[in-house]
Amino acid sequence: MSQITKIKNYVRPYIPRPIRQIVRGTRKGIVDFSLDTIDSWFGRCDEFTPPRRKTFVGFGDFKKTGDEFLRYFIELGDFKPHERVLDVGCGLGRMALALTKYLDARGGYEGFDIVPEGIVWCQEKIAAKYPHFHFQLFDVYNKMYNPQGKYQAAAHSFPYPDESFDFVFLTSVFTHMLPPDMQNYFAEIKRVLKRRGRCLITFFLLNEESLQLVEAKESVEDLRYSFDGYRVNDDQTPESVVAYDEKMIRELYAKHELQIKEPIYYGSWCGRKKFLSYQDLVISTRN
Repeated sequence: MSQITKIKNYVRPYIPRPIRQIVRGTRKGIVDFSLDTIDSWFGRCDEFTPPRRKTFVGFGDFKKTGDEFLRYFIELGDFKPHERVLDVGCGLGRMALALTKYLDARGGYEGFDIVPEGIVWCQEKIAAKYPHFHFQLFDVYNKMYNPQGKYQAAAHSFPYPDESFDFVFLTSVFTHMLPPDMQNYFAEIKRVLKRRGRCLITFFLLNEESLQLVEAKESVEDLRYSFDGYRVNDDQTPESVVAYDEKMIRELYAKHELQIKEPIYYGSWCGRKKFLSYQDLVISTRN
C-alpha cells in the first residue's frame, strides 16, 4: 500500500461523511469530464464506450476489463458461442460488449441491472445492433445503487423461467449485496441454470491470508466494520463494499447444489502478490 493511501485511510474517519461525499463527487466529475474530452479529441472512444461520468461499474479500462472476463468465461467457465448466458448486474454492458464478438446467433444473451441509466444505455447502444442481446431493468432496492427500488432483492425472482441458461455470471455484484439479498440470488441462480450449467461469480473473500492483509492495512478495501460472516467499509451505506467469509460462501454453494470447480482464483484486492484478477473468482457447476 502506498504512503498516500495509508494517510487517506488514517484521515478519512475524522472528516464528516457529507463533506467526503461532496468532495469525492466533485473531484470525480471534473476528472471524468476532462478525460472524456481528451479521449474524444484523440479518437480513443467510440459509440460503445460510455462516458466516464456515466460509469458506475468500477474502475479500470472499460473494454479491456470486458475482454479480460471474456477469457475467463471461455477458459475457466467453458462457455461456448452457441450457449445462452445470463449477466446478473450487467451495468453499462462492459461484459455484454465483449460477448458481442463471441456469442453467435444460435446463442442468446440476457442481462439485467438495478440502475435504470445502465439499462437505457445498453438497450440503445448494444441491443439495437445485436438482436440476440436483451436487457431489462430489475427494480430492486439497493442503498448504494438503487435507493428508490420498488422491490426487495431478498424476495424477488429473476424474470426468467427455470433452467433457461447454460452459463450465468455475476461480476462485482455480491461485493455490493448484504446476506439476505445474496442468499436469494444464490437460489435464483440455481433455478435458472440448466443441469450441468456453469456459473462465474466474483467476491471479496475473507480467509486467513486476506484477513491478515486487511489487518495489516495492505488491502485497497478498508473493511473496518465487522458483522456476522462479512465485513464492510461503510456502516452507513454497507452495500458500498461487502466482503464475505469464504467458509460462509462455500456453505451457500453447497446448500444450493452448486459445485465449486477448484481452485478459487484469488484476487489482488487485499494486497496479494500472486493473483489472477482484482476480485476473487469462483467457478461452479450446477449438480
